[in-house]
Amino acid sequence: MAHRLQCHKGKCFNLHGHSYKMEVEFEGNIDVNTGMVLDYFDVKDIVAPLVENLDHTVIIWERDSILIEKITELNSNHVIVPFETTAENIVEYFLGKISKAELPKEIVKIKVRVCETENTYAEDEKFLTK
Repeated sequence: MAHRLQCHKGKCFNLHGHSYKMEVEFEGNIDVNTGMVLDYFDVKDIVAPLVENLDHTVIIWERDSILIEKITELNSNHVIVPFETTAENIVEYFLGKISKAELPKEIVKIKVRVCETENTYAEDEKFLTK
């Protein structure tokens, strides 16, 4: 996924890409009927569409009118979002989407980590109230 940071005073102001890696953790009580907190197939059903939507795209802050215009002219895949596309904001984006999914009542916390490189990442967690 490619992006650029309007707020950055260095190289990250330029359009560039990352091979992002996302880790999602679900915390909760083990379901006595299944022996699982959440089935991996259910995790895939929740997370895969979110990743697919952004895979091989340019994620663009809605205030970056120049980039929106140029990427549109190129007819290139892009997603426009209402936030500066920092790793921290991308984490919040995914955390918000995942927490709105239909989850079993046993799930009490979701944690999302987005890695831009091997050594740099942002993460946050959300406690769910049912």
